[in-house]
Amino acid sequence: MTDDIELTLTAAGAAAVATVTGEIDLHTAPSLRTRALELINQGHQHLILDLSGVGYCDSAGLGALIGIWHGAQDAGGSLTLAAIPDRLMRMLTLTGVDSLLPHYPTTADALTAHQGAPDMA
Repeated sequence: MTDDIELTLTAAGAAAVATVTGEIDLHTAPSLRTRALELINQGHQHLILDLSGVGYCDSAGLGALIGIWHGAQDAGGSLTLAAIPDRLMRMLTLTGVDSLLPHYPTTADALTAHQGAPDMA
């Protein structure tokens, strides 16, 4: 486990893409949640998390993702997941979170979906 998680923002029209790199665990989940909520509060209400660089995610990470989703909802926005690694996708499916959080195989697919959504343009 590591204490570092990287969140890199790229603004992209109606939605902002934040690429997550590292492990989302008990030690890093609070930082990820705080940083993502800061982005939302800075005006990036529609946030796409590119999870392709996530090597590991535990239940604390799952809780952070749900907390980010709640924060986006409270701000009148949305959270979308993209490029989810297989192991994390299995966890999302087993817990039912995959039905709560929109998700796409690639960041490009998530951006295309946001561009076509009338309340997000």
